[in-house]
Amino acid sequence: MAHAQSHKALIWKVFGLLSVITFVEVLLGIYKPSALHLTKVLGTSILNWMFLILTLVKAYFIAWYFMHLSDEKKWFRRAIVWTLVLYILYLSFFVLTEGGALGRTFRGVFESITTFS
Repeated sequence: MAHAQSHKALIWKVFGLLSVITFVEVLLGIYKPSALHLTKVLGTSILNWMFLILTLVKAYFIAWYFMHLSDEKKWFRRAIVWTLVLYILYLSFFVLTEGGALGRTFRGVFESITTFS
């Protein structure tokens, strides 16, 4: 019974941590501090980077504890975690770098549609 209690306590701790991270994300999204929102780093605002990092931390804890990756063999955990980390970094790079290019491309299209000559 002691193992079940300790596991139950761990689940509540992880749930609390995930709740705090979500609360911080919601507060940042509502208030959008201008020091974080208007300062650009590597093509996007610090606020966007913070959302990305906090979301990855939440995904890590969900996979590690609720999907029981912490109980797996070391090589299997690394294979899953590092593959996902590299994939997420790859997708984030393209979203953050190509998002502006897509906006610039369609800006001209929308301006030509809305201007009447």
